[in-house]
Order: sequence, then structure tokens, then C-alpha cells
Amino acid sequence: MTEDMILLEKSDGVARITLNRPDMRNAFNDVLISELHAMLVDMEQDSSVRAVVLAGNGPAFCAGADLGWMKRMAGYEHAQNLADAQALADMLASLHRMQKPTIARVHGAAFAGGVGLVAACDMAVGSLDARFCFSEVRLGLSPATISPYVLRAIGERAARRYFLTAEVFDATEAHRLGLLSALVPPDALDAATDTLVQHLVAGGPQALAKIKDLVEAVSGQPVNEALSVDTAQRIADIRVSPEGREGIASFLEKRKPSWTFAS
Repeated sequence: MTEDMILLEKSDGVARITLNRPDMRNAFNDVLISELHAMLVDMEQDSSVRAVVLAGNGPAFCAGADLGWMKRMAGYEHAQNLADAQALADMLASLHRMQKPTIARVHGAAFAGGVGLVAACDMAVGSLDARFCFSEVRLGLSPATISPYVLRAIGERAARRYFLTAEVFDATEAHRLGLLSALVPPDALDAATDTLVQHLVAGGPQALAKIKDLVEAVSGQPVNEALSVDTAQRIADIRVSPEGREGIASFLEKRKPSWTFAS
């Protein structure tokens, strides 16, 4: 992998993935998409990783598509465009489907596909200087690949407005819409991200994965007998699991559970 395109730091159960094209405001191209996808798959399979933080180096989180990549795409046939778009869709899906919790650390510009990265994460901490835009329509395009995650994050009504107008909106609006989970001054961004990380790694690793699956399964479902049965089965299964038994035992014995990192 090209080391200078993406940086990886792992410590105390946390993988910090940093897009590292500061001169390009961390814009996507096909190589970056491929390498980020591969790294996400690696982190999913790494049992030492409990949580993933996604960030950008330099003045922006991710400014969308690289102009050079766009120039190449302009000459592609339909089949090449489909393969190219599918690679981006697959990378975003791998981020969204990770069993481990994910946090986007957002500053500066998060445009087009960059907003997709934010929305595909479980939560996002944003700096007051962050700016957002779905700029695709200005190029005669649509935000198709990012739309499943953005619609879940901000809802249909807001998506219709910002997809269609390509307005730039600020971090306060992103927070109001639900795209950002927390909003902080620029100098508090790292501390706020680290606070969330510490909460995450205190949870049981298997419980974190099961909770992510629970949210995916229950969201939007009618509250009926089938859902009641399913959720009861889920809690019964986790109670009798080794991690569930350890968690309850540690609580009753007033000690830290076995998965806790030494401090």
C-alpha cells in the first residue's frame, strides 16, 4: 500500500485511519478508494481493534473527488464507469457494515463523497469550522453512491434540499440535521473524539458488534410480535454468552471486566 496516501495508528484498541493527501484536501481517486477499502477490511479482521476513527490530514476532512480522477472518468465507457462507481460503493458499504464502532473526526471541507464517509460512520464529531456540500448536481451528476447513508443520517426532506441545491452548509446545520453527533471548537476536536473512543472501548467487544447489528435490524421496523420475539432472543443469547456472563459477574463482583484495557 502507498504509505503516504493513508496513515494508520493503532493503540489501546483504537485504529486511527487518516486520509493523507493534504495538498489535494484528501480528495478521492481510485487508488485511495481501493486502499481505504483494504484497510477497513484489515481493521475489521484485526481482533486487537475495538473502534475505528477516520480523519483527514491538512486543512480538510475530504473534499470529494480528485479532479485528475474526474478527468479520467470523463473518458470512460459505461462499463468502466460502473466498475469505478461500484468500487466506491463497496468501500462505503464496508465502512457502514463494520462490526466495530466507527467515528468520523471532521474538520474543514467535507464535500460530496467526503460527506458519504461521515454519514457511513456510526457517529461523527465535527469542528465548528467544518463545511458540507453535496456538489454533484453542479457537475450534472448525482450523489447516488453516498445516498443510502446520507438519507439515514439526515432524512429525506433535508436530503432533497441539499442534494438538489448544492448549498454549502455549516457545522451547526450539520449538527441540527444529525449528520454530526457532536459539535466542538477546533481546539477541542481531538479531546471530544477521544472521549467517545474511551466510552466505546469500555464496552464489551462482542456487545458492540451485536448492538450495531441490533440497530440495523430494528431501525424502521414495525413494533409487532415478530420484533418482540426477535429482540427477546437477542438479549437471551448475549446473556448466556461468555462475554455477557463476564460482564454481569464483573458488575456483581465490583471489578473491571476482562476486556478492559489497563490504565
